[in-house]
Amino acid sequence: MLEDEPEGKKVTAAADLTQSKQKAERENWTRTLASLAESRDKQLFAQLFTHFGPRVKAYIIRLGMPPATAEEVTQEAMLSVWRKAHLFNAAKASASTWIFTLARNLCIDRMRKEKTQEYELPDDEVDPDTRDYGEQAVLEAQMKTVIDTLPEAQAQVLFLSYYEGKSHSEIAEQLGIPLGSVKSRLRLAFSKLKTHWEGRA
Repeated sequence: MLEDEPEGKKVTAAADLTQSKQKAERENWTRTLASLAESRDKQLFAQLFTHFGPRVKAYIIRLGMPPATAEEVTQEAMLSVWRKAHLFNAAKASASTWIFTLARNLCIDRMRKEKTQEYELPDDEVDPDTRDYGEQAVLEAQMKTVIDTLPEAQAQVLFLSYYEGKSHSEIAEQLGIPLGSVKSRLRLAFSKLKTHWEGRA
């Protein structure tokens, strides 16, 4: 186990760097949307559309929309960003939270009109691009503590899944390992996480 610990620490350092980059990116997009609200600059809107469009579509599909309908709702959501940009308040929400909230509301409206069985994320998880700091910060600190003790193989798949949000198949493709190996490594890693958290309860 000792020989694996330095690798776990490397993964933790990578997680810290990823988190810092994600925070900086969120702040950058928030500034971009705030600038759009003031300037109505079509180039800024194009940047927002390019970045958030695919993410919003994937999010809407996860809410239960068929891909074709999700594409339509995504277009509506991004047009709403353009039309309602003047309503954005950076002091109250990040750009990603505001945009995903618009998309979620449009998605729910469409589902109600079509009488579709809808799948809703909890209200406090409306924005998949960001997480609330506080409880989450405590959780991530505990996560890093356990990652430090994991063998490299387990730490790697946990990092890709938890910090980068990759699916099991994406991790398998990236690492060049069977899908079953990804799942078994995650099971082992989460078993250690469970043991760690139960021990702190």
